[in-house]
Amino acid sequence: MTKDIFLMNISGQDKPGLTSSLMTVLSEYGAKILDIGQANIHDTLSLGFMFEIESGDNSASVLKDLLFKAYELDVTAKFSPISLENYEKWVNLQGKDRYIVTILGEKLSADQIAEVTKVISEKNLNIDAIKRLTGRTSLVNEEEYPRASIQLSIRGKIDCKADFTERFMQISRDLDVDIAFQEDNIFRRNRRLVCFDMDSTLIQAEVIDKLAELAGVGPEVKAITESAMQGEIDFNESFKKRMKLLKGLSEEVLHDVAVNLPITKGAKRLIDTLRSYGFKTAILSGGFTYFGDYLKEELGMDYVYANQLEIKDGVLTGGYLGEIVDGNKKAEYLKEIAKKEGIDISQTIAVGDGANDLPMLNLAGLGIAFHAKPTVKDNAQSSISSIGLDGVLYLLGYHDRHIDLIK
Repeated sequence: MTKDIFLMNISGQDKPGLTSSLMTVLSEYGAKILDIGQANIHDTLSLGFMFEIESGDNSASVLKDLLFKAYELDVTAKFSPISLENYEKWVNLQGKDRYIVTILGEKLSADQIAEVTKVISEKNLNIDAIKRLTGRTSLVNEEEYPRASIQLSIRGKIDCKADFTERFMQISRDLDVDIAFQEDNIFRRNRRLVCFDMDSTLIQAEVIDKLAELAGVGPEVKAITESAMQGEIDFNESFKKRMKLLKGLSEEVLHDVAVNLPITKGAKRLIDTLRSYGFKTAILSGGFTYFGDYLKEELGMDYVYANQLEIKDGVLTGGYLGEIVDGNKKAEYLKEIAKKEGIDISQTIAVGDGANDLPMLNLAGLGIAFHAKPTVKDNAQSSISSIGLDGVLYLLGYHDRHIDLIK
């Protein structure tokens, strides 16, 4: 018994019961659905389905009935016959590698999307789906926190991933847009642990610089901090130099600094969402436990690993207790937490801005440079520079409606 294969494309005004009506017609002829997909843009429907039907009278009759039903529903129907050979070629494509490209910005323009999709096309990759992750934008009311994100699901063989990501990084620099590129595997869909740097990541400040200002040594400490974040001097060396300059600072000022920490835009939205969906979260910081512990309670996080200030007779001694938490130590703590929680390292995410964050960014399943220095962005897997910290949620594939559910 021979079979015919058809692809039917429906377009028009969306309405309840449309898919049900068309499927009912197909069911009367015993059709087998081989593929189906639907998208809606501004209440305009684009529906496609591929079906197999017995050749002969059944084949002709089902097309006639489908056209009549489409007319009744006031939508446009188009049929394309599919040969068995072409169908099998399409089936064989499902073994190809799959990737996710996420585009982020305050607003997205046609030239940004054109440049990204041009790279995809030049690499002979197919775009299987495009999904908007952010909510609808009003053109009348100005948004307090504008953000836009779309996700592209792509398929094909990539010979050199480094070249692919470098092209995206160049577009990001030229057009002021964030572009993240990830393999679409089971680990991407099952991230379980997110580790954050603290200073200039969870908070928009370098705490040690604030303490230095209060101690009257602001310029000296700030210069050392900047040099360390750029990777120009060893973090441990810079840490010891800065600590000595803080000698004699009163313990009383620590509380005032803690309660006035400027938490990064989007941080609370991100942490609340992660907690709601069962993620573990950690602060891995080259800063201080005093402030990390405060943020842990304020944001509801699970772990804090940072440096402990040495305090005697109510003043800072200029020293510290325990090991210095540098870049390598952050990576060790990430592995330690993952092991304790029974989480594969590929299911972890690390977020940071400085050179001392690179070891954990490169170790994690997904490393994100957040509003980072150029050297860090160039060496991280992904980066976010255009919107707040909750941009991490879009790299995980969350839509705004998933996030708003927790409110």
